Amino acid sequence: MSYLILRNTSQIEVIPCKICGDKSSGIHYGVITCEGCKGFFRRSQQNNAMYSCSRQRNCLIDRTNRNRCQHCRLQKCLALGMSRDAVKFGRMSKKQRDSLYAEVQKHQKSQECVGAGGGAEDGEEGLSTSYSSRGSSSTLSDLDDIAALPDLFDLPLTPEEASEYCSLELLGGGGASTGNTSNSSSSSSSSASLSNQNSPQQTILDAADTNGIQLLHSHSHTLLGHTHTLLDHLPDDCSITDLEHITQSIVKSHLETCQYSAEEMKRFTWVQYTPEETRAFQNKSAEWMWQQCAHHITNAIQYVVEFAKRIAGFMDLCQNDQIILLKAGCLEVLLIRMCRAFNMNNNTIFFNGKFASAQFFKALGCDDLVSAVCDLGKGLCRLQLSDEEIALFSAAVLLSPDRPWLTEGQKVQKLQEKVYLALQHSLHKSGASDEKLDKMVSKLPIMKSICNLHIDKLEFFRLVHPETAYSFPPLYREVFGSELSLPDSTNS
Repeated sequence: MSYLILRNTSQIEVIPCKICGDKSSGIHYGVITCEGCKGFFRRSQQNNAMYSCSRQRNCLIDRTNRNRCQHCRLQKCLALGMSRDAVKFGRMSKKQRDSLYAEVQKHQKSQECVGAGGGAEDGEEGLSTSYSSRGSSSTLSDLDDIAALPDLFDLPLTPEEASEYCSLELLGGGGASTGNTSNSSSSSSSSASLSNQNSPQQTILDAADTNGIQLLHSHSHTLLGHTHTLLDHLPDDCSITDLEHITQSIVKSHLETCQYSAEEMKRFTWVQYTPEETRAFQNKSAEWMWQQCAHHITNAIQYVVEFAKRIAGFMDLCQNDQIILLKAGCLEVLLIRMCRAFNMNNNTIFFNGKFASAQFFKALGCDDLVSAVCDLGKGLCRLQLSDEEIALFSAAVLLSPDRPWLTEGQKVQKLQEKVYLALQHSLHKSGASDEKLDKMVSKLPIMKSICNLHIDKLEFFRLVHPETAYSFPPLYREVFGSELSLPDSTNS
């Protein structure tokens, strides 16, 4: 009986990861672990890694701190029995199966007691449950496995396929290594996630990247308008042919990772929510509406991650820097991409298959944030950016060398400079006005303020509705704040 029940992996997943206490995804290398710890152990064995501890070799390993010390994390994995030679689940002894079955029952009863405490309002319980379940099994609830991830999609996807992929939590582990695992060991002394930096996510967004903005303005003023000088004095390792190859590669990646093409968006232009539909959404609870938006943003983030992975040189960065760049820059990239999802004819924004007015999102309780996003969308639309310009601008913003805690800032800067040279070259070829890049760069402080405001709103929502915030998709929680956890969700 117990053996048959335990053959269902979802039963095992009620037991938290034995290493860090996060949501587990099954038995890996002989121990019940999450995807993050499974991937960490796999890489440590593939690389024969030798980690060191800068403290007392007794570091706390939990969901928040697990990447601070790879030495202590590996020692905990080994101490709890993780091994490449571990017996398969089906070969467990009866005693082991019975013990595991008892533990599953214990956690199930505990969850039932918690669940019996109350129901959801307005029939929205199903939605909350579905989001919570997405935070289980094979999800990458943090980004520390990015270097080991295979390609996420066979792109391009249709919007319908994208929705299905999102429900399957594409960023889940379980795939084979892409060959970039060596990067993970190169940053053994540094954190693989911003949540481990003794600094809240807010710090990253509050750091206004003043130097970065100045750098972009410098590119704009000194390069644009002096294009012939630019082309005559390219870096030794970058030719016009190189710039065109960079452009072709980034544009291809952008087009393949867009949720909707420009042509598709044109077909939706006059597909709008009716006044009745708008009122129905306005009457939803804040919790329900936040869940909806978190879901859609998470879906979009998945595409940005794939876009980043396809930028030449990105996957050659150390794992720490890949994660920092994605966490700090993905929302800015989404805001740039939003210019395709904004309808200037009636000031509406594309949401879940139809165009919606700002008032549609009233239930969020974030009128100022929604208004700022719409204003930015309108401003970006006025620039009439081509797909090529959107692609190169997005890549350049993502590759910002001034993000806090980068370990190889100069390497990132070299990548960004080549992308900006490619953008300059593209603007010159298209006959764009000298002011166009200036106008593009002028949107950066606005995007930064929107990112800050989003974090402020999210933090306030978390304080008021901690359980709902904790049920947001794991990738959303990881990107926008590792503090989004229940106060008592410690390792058991």
